[in-house]
Amino acid sequence: MAAQESKPEDGGGVSQPPQSTASAAAADGSAPLDDVMIAMDVVDTLRHDQLIVERELNEEERRAKLIERLREIYHGQGIEVPDRILEEGVKALEEDRFVYKPPSDTIETRLARLYVSRGSWGRYVLGGLGGILTIWIVWYAFYEVPQQRAVAARQVELTQTLPDELRNLEEQIKAETGGNVPPASSATVRRGLAAARTGNLDEARTARQSLAEELATLKAAYEVRIVSRKGELSGLWRIPKLNPNARNYYLVVEAIGADGKAIPRNVLNEETGKRETVSKWAVRVPRGVLERVRADKQADGIIDSPVVAVKQRGRMKPDWSIPLSGGEITRW
Repeated sequence: MAAQESKPEDGGGVSQPPQSTASAAAADGSAPLDDVMIAMDVVDTLRHDQLIVERELNEEERRAKLIERLREIYHGQGIEVPDRILEEGVKALEEDRFVYKPPSDTIETRLARLYVSRGSWGRYVLGGLGGILTIWIVWYAFYEVPQQRAVAARQVELTQTLPDELRNLEEQIKAETGGNVPPASSATVRRGLAAARTGNLDEARTARQSLAEELATLKAAYEVRIVSRKGELSGLWRIPKLNPNARNYYLVVEAIGADGKAIPRNVLNEETGKRETVSKWAVRVPRGVLERVRADKQADGIIDSPVVAVKQRGRMKPDWSIPLSGGEITRW
């Protein structure tokens, strides 16, 4: 309750009342906490008593009645509120003081709201980020890393492995031929090295394969024999598709190594135009050669001179002891 002011007499006049705490605070431009709290309570009372606000506050001439009503309300609660506080409360209500005003909808405000609500959406964002990270790790481990390794391996093969292998094969071919590298082999080496320098991996590998086959051919040593086993053809003739009036004559042969086993050979079939690796093939010969071999076999079932060529190590082709008409077949 507000303290009652005493009025002691002093001489011929009335003395000024002592300044209260509120008055002292007002003198220096600040409001005491109690006054502020009471003013806030007045505003709160006004807001909750909608009837008062609607009937009294809307008309300026009724401010006095409104203050009187407020005084009665507080008096009924046993609280004595100075008129200046009631007036301050009414003024504060009119000015919307002590009212929360939401901040403007700016980017800073939105970011602040987003931060405050992080508990509701944060777990989903973290889950999404975790999923993206997992996908990236899987992609990097199972695609990017193998790709990088493949690129590195390709570069090593082009700059080191293939050039070294091509030169090594050339040296081995040179050794097999007694120091004279066949011109075709030298050309293959140059082609392979050029392909490696320009990054043409397939052509460089093809050159290496060709040289490896040439080396294997040079190292091979065998005899070419006419097949004369029971139940197998030793010779045959064919009518070519492009010339029905002609006949091609063939001897069926095989390459036999020093161990007595057949050595598979890579043969170009003149009828199909394709190469095949076979253990038996037929070489085209003049008709007289085929007739002579037939007569020899029909005499006693045995071909007396089955060896028709000898392939020596260091040579690319066998040396034939019979005339050839050119061309070979692999199927009959």
